Amino acid sequence: MMSSSAINDKKRVAVIIPALNEEDNIEHVIKDIPHNLVDDIIVVDNGSTDATPERARRAGARVVSEPKRGYGNACMRGLQEAKGAYIVVFLDGDHSDYPEEMSILVEEISEGYDMAIGSRMIGKRETGALPPHSLFGNWLVCKLINLSVGTHYTDLGPFRAVRYERLMELGMCDPNYGWTVEMALRAAYAGWSVCEIPVRYRKRRSGQSKVTGSLAASIRTALKMFWVLIMLQLKLRKEKKQR
Repeated sequence: MMSSSAINDKKRVAVIIPALNEEDNIEHVIKDIPHNLVDDIIVVDNGSTDATPERARRAGARVVSEPKRGYGNACMRGLQEAKGAYIVVFLDGDHSDYPEEMSILVEEISEGYDMAIGSRMIGKRETGALPPHSLFGNWLVCKLINLSVGTHYTDLGPFRAVRYERLMELGMCDPNYGWTVEMALRAAYAGWSVCEIPVRYRKRRSGQSKVTGSLAASIRTALKMFWVLIMLQLKLRKEKKQR
């Protein structure tokens, strides 16, 4: 196995953390990142009304602002800031993931994969970390993607490492929670090499998830994902025929 220092000597690694009102969680996330592996920690504040930006800076992150609300908007702003990175890691700011496990994902990119997804479905989840409706929605969207493009996704979770230049070639544009669906589809059409790595997942330390925190939020996110799946699939198929 390649050591963290060996990876860092060869590849510049940037971490992007979209954050909205995570003042009680963000410092713990940043603290648990393997700093010997990472060159740049970018917290994208997506309009927080609490002390998230201040606490992120205090923990040692570089904080930038993206006033346009939306997970995809925050990720795209982070990518602008990460220019020059070889590998970019996306990580949520709620401390549900285990940031120290990113070394495994980064190593897979260094070994040749375009994207390594931390899968909560094949990893060990804390009881109650993902509610039943969220588990079902994730399974269903993954199933539909797999059937339509021949992939083998088990999870659309946000914890992932990606080769920066390859990601920038995809033309990502979804401003909200269709971001991971868009990446999955575009990656498949672009012929990416993708692997999934089992990761652990726990209940968030504090606050309520913007996606899984309520049934209504989960339904809105699921509908958004289905819409992106249908419309983007039609667009990509049309583009493929025109080549």
